[in-house]
Amino acid sequence: MGTTPKADRPNSHHDHAGGNEGILKQFGKLSVIGGKDCAHVTQTPEHGEKFKIGERITVTALHTPCHTQDSICYFAEDGNERVVFTGDTLFIGGCGRFFEGNATEMHKALNEVLASLPDDTRVYPGHEYTKSNVKFCSTVSQSEAVKKLEEFANNNQQTQGKFTIGDEKDPKIQKVVGATEPVEVMNRLREMKNKM
Repeated sequence: MGTTPKADRPNSHHDHAGGNEGILKQFGKLSVIGGKDCAHVTQTPEHGEKFKIGERITVTALHTPCHTQDSICYFAEDGNERVVFTGDTLFIGGCGRFFEGNATEMHKALNEVLASLPDDTRVYPGHEYTKSNVKFCSTVSQSEAVKKLEEFANNNQQTQGKFTIGDEKDPKIQKVVGATEPVEVMNRLREMKNKM
């Protein structure tokens, strides 16, 4: 029993979807799964839609509009192993810019959609921005979690897959920005990071 090969794309920006045409030319009949605005996508999954990679890996598409309106994160499970590919929505210690969206959308993407995943889900962002994010985080909080992240980032070039959804949750940040309403906290943090 054969399966159709797949290539998953998190958003329509060239740094994520720019190779779609080449992949199709090289491999021919291939499902290129991604957001509706991605060039050369053959399938756009609905939020919560599941598909298989091979026999064992189940992938769930999670729509997370904000960085781009067609951003999709992919939650993959293989037995007890869980990972999420977050594109430009969630980075280790940070999130993507609100290019096409706003703080309300990013709040939903992070604090409702991604936060609902099991805490032990390993995070694979679309870029390695951890050192830059840690620099910002340390100006906002000196929590134990931030200190551990800073130490890890200083001693490792790659952090992808080393941190989990559970690691990304730190409610102490609300106190630092002087707001408790989650969307306002999100907006203020993004504005502070943009100015850094």
